Amino acid sequence: MVLNYVWIFFFVAGFLIALAKLIVLGDTEIFNTMVEGMFTAAKDSVVSVGLPLAGTMIFFLGIMKIAEKAGAINFIARLLNPFLKRLFPEIPDKHPAMGEMVMNFSANMLGLDNAATPFGLKAMKSLEELNPEKGTATNSQIMFLVMHTSGLTLIPLSIIGYRVASTIKSTEPASIFVPCVLATVIATIASVIVVGIKQRLKFDAVLLGWIGSLLLIVIGILAIIQHLPNESKEIVSKVSGNLILLGIVVAIILGGLWKRINVFDSFIDGAKEGFDVVLKILPYLVAMLVAIRVFRDSGALTYVVDAMKFLISRTGVNTDFVDALPVAIMKPFSGSGARGLLLDIYSNPALGPDSFVGKMASIFQGSADTTFYIIALYFGSVGIKKIRYAVWAGLMADFIGVIAAIVIGYIFFH
Repeated sequence: MVLNYVWIFFFVAGFLIALAKLIVLGDTEIFNTMVEGMFTAAKDSVVSVGLPLAGTMIFFLGIMKIAEKAGAINFIARLLNPFLKRLFPEIPDKHPAMGEMVMNFSANMLGLDNAATPFGLKAMKSLEELNPEKGTATNSQIMFLVMHTSGLTLIPLSIIGYRVASTIKSTEPASIFVPCVLATVIATIASVIVVGIKQRLKFDAVLLGWIGSLLLIVIGILAIIQHLPNESKEIVSKVSGNLILLGIVVAIILGGLWKRINVFDSFIDGAKEGFDVVLKILPYLVAMLVAIRVFRDSGALTYVVDAMKFLISRTGVNTDFVDALPVAIMKPFSGSGARGLLLDIYSNPALGPDSFVGKMASIFQGSADTTFYIIALYFGSVGIKKIRYAVWAGLMADFIGVIAAIVIGYIFFH
């Protein structure tokens, strides 16, 4: 129901703002721009998002099927069961959904968004099989989705790549490595706490111990990387994520061979599932991405940023970071939109990737994920219409991530 109102809001708010610009400012091109954007977004939803997603999902769900038949998913579920069963008490012990969620989180941590999506959709499907009230999101589905939208990333591979490939190339592309990781870790911890309190989870010694241990591991990794030269950090960021992902794929294939299953036939079975899921989620993607485009092209986002800049300036707080805020505001709505705003800052001769604004925008890009897109994608894939508190919990985690990004950005770069 909330998703329904959000979708309507984007269209109505965009239309009213454009109408006001026509009447007050005499902007006769605004509706032409919005209509063109609407058709472009509809096309791009399928061509630029749906079709690339189809290939990725078909491949990785095929790999997942091999892992499932070889017993790898059950092994991961057993390994992390003490921790995950406290976050997901509705899920039976050793259920495959546990391992599938771990695969999703692992791909996210490596900064490999395209690989994370098929694993996440597979996990959401498994969670829906346990859902006693079809069409209504369960606590487990919301916990998983909000943790995913917090965007936990240990290797911000794509952001560093953008900084290297931008029109104005960064001379220190890996400088945002540690700040990005710190911001996203804080956002993820916040997501667990916010949803955990709402769901009245028991934060016992085991759960706190796991969270504390994971946090110490992250801090240890960051401490090691922080002492590396910038050139080495860049090499680690570029190589490690892709190396680990490829290693996992090869390990799963060899594991299936060792277990004496028909690896190729298993892959085909999983790939067929991937194609079916893509066909199911395309309408949800088109609906949400078109609505977001209408809202953005109306100029609503610019007004929101200007209003926030004015309000922040009235508090006496330094507003140097505000020019990077469009990335943070757009990120929950559209990953491609936020990426476009980020690259626009990088290519601006007055700013560039190594400016304070450029670095803040980089941290914003890495401190959260596309909340509304993920809600539409993941819940749409299993027919969830009543999403309960998923939106506000996801946005709360995003907000905490943005606040953390601002503080960290000032500590590191201002």
